[in-house]
Amino acid sequence: MPILPNQRHESFAQALAKGKTADEAYALAGFKPNRGNATRLKANESIRKRVEELQGRVAKKVEVTVESLAMELEEARTLALGEKQSGAAVSATMGKAKLFGLGVEKRHLSGTVQVVTITAKHLDGLNDDELAALEAAYPVLQKLGLIGGDQGAEAEEGSADSA
Repeated sequence: MPILPNQRHESFAQALAKGKTADEAYALAGFKPNRGNATRLKANESIRKRVEELQGRVAKKVEVTVESLAMELEEARTLALGEKQSGAAVSATMGKAKLFGLGVEKRHLSGTVQVVTITAKHLDGLNDDELAALEAAYPVLQKLGLIGGDQGAEAEEGSADSA
């Protein structure tokens, strides 16, 4: 439906399409506030059709689907390839992959990793204070059973008791 010939009616319909109440739209269109007249004008068939048309246009503009995004990305990829812009083409391809859940995100972790090699030979010559310091600095060594007391003897005693 084309623009309504009466400018006030067109303004009224546009305000209704934007979500205004009939009373608000009526006043915004330049009419003297009157609830009855606003309600009657809102019920007018040409006004209702114009509001539906305006709302339909807005709905089409904001309708974004996975399919529509995929089509846009494919158009961009095709254009980029035609212009020999490989970076843009790759970016569009990756955009499509992410859209369909196929992209793999990589995480970059930074920091330092300390590698310590300890053998039984290294531990044999340490006194109790040195072993305690080593245990405090590297708690994982205790979890691995490399330091932290003579658990082997305790384990043997426990198994002898249960036998």
